[in-house]
Amino acid sequence: YENCPPQIMGKVIHFVTRKALDINCGEATIELLYKDKLVNDIADLYSLKVSDIKGLERQGRKSAENLVNSLEKSKQVPFERVLYALGIRYVGEGSAKILARKFHDIDALAAASVEEIASIKDIGEVIAKTVFEWLHNEVNIKLIQRLKEAGLQFALEASDTEDLAPKSDKLAGMNIIVTGSFATPQRRSELEKMVEQHGGKLQSGVNAKTNFVVAGAKPGASK
Repeated sequence: YENCPPQIMGKVIHFVTRKALDINCGEATIELLYKDKLVNDIADLYSLKVSDIKGLERQGRKSAENLVNSLEKSKQVPFERVLYALGIRYVGEGSAKILARKFHDIDALAAASVEEIASIKDIGEVIAKTVFEWLHNEVNIKLIQRLKEAGLQFALEASDTEDLAPKSDKLAGMNIIVTGSFATPQRRSELEKMVEQHGGKLQSGVNAKTNFVVAGAKPGASK
């Protein structure tokens, strides 16, 4: 993050907070926070107070309270989406879900060898090496610890580790995208789980093979 222009950092942090953590914060606000040295990385967001935000340009008390409340709600986002939000190269929504369900928590994933990670179906050596190197970088280790202390989820809940076998094949052969914001952060994960349990395959982007798009509020522009 060091010496990164505010415009670029705004886009980076806005992407992971909005798309992965469902945090209600605009790109311009992120830029202001970064420019005023209130935020240098994702973990810094969780140290923000209403008094830090309300004095910024175009930010009143109500906007500040909404952002702080949104940050608090994001602490309930499930592990797989937090893993995706870390921004590890090549780790998209699908691979983050696979890794989360295989290892159940971040510590088990960090303890795995490149070979163990690469042996997982649909992961492979390129992603495995990237994940291993990222999780063994001292800066990233500290970032994870700060996010843990902030209260984010770095382990699957007991209910999520139960049998994930498909309940039916009603959606077999269907490529489905779940995008946008829903009533709660958990609701999006519930919908994605339902797709998989009934034989469907989740996609992160629209292409010629896409069959359905399940859209909540403010879906991605490309969707």
